Amino acid sequence: MSDQQSSVNITEYLAIDLVTERWTCRVCGHDIANARENYKTGLLVYNRDPREIHRPILDESYEFTYAPDPGWCRIVEFYCPGCGTLVENEYLPPGHPLTHDIELDIDALKRRHLSAVEG
Repeated sequence: MSDQQSSVNITEYLAIDLVTERWTCRVCGHDIANARENYKTGLLVYNRDPREIHRPILDESYEFTYAPDPGWCRIVEFYCPGCGTLVENEYLPPGHPLTHDIELDIDALKRRHLSAVEG
């Protein structure tokens, strides 16, 4: 069975190798993390000041500048360690744990995809 046949695309930048049960980068093939765990644990994490992305509309002489307050919001970016592709980003309050946004039934995926290849 080829690697291509055992791989299932999950997002634009993430795939799961069903034989090894590993998250992989669709751009460079880098092995990211165990597919039964949060893929974000295997990515590079960059905490951004939200004002870098959402520049203030008004100058700082005003109390409200329409930029997210870094005391209330942080932007977390996740990059592939192999190729540097931005895989995901999320807005979180400071101190909030990273979200676990994708949890798949790996056994069901294996039954569906691997049995179709073998059959």
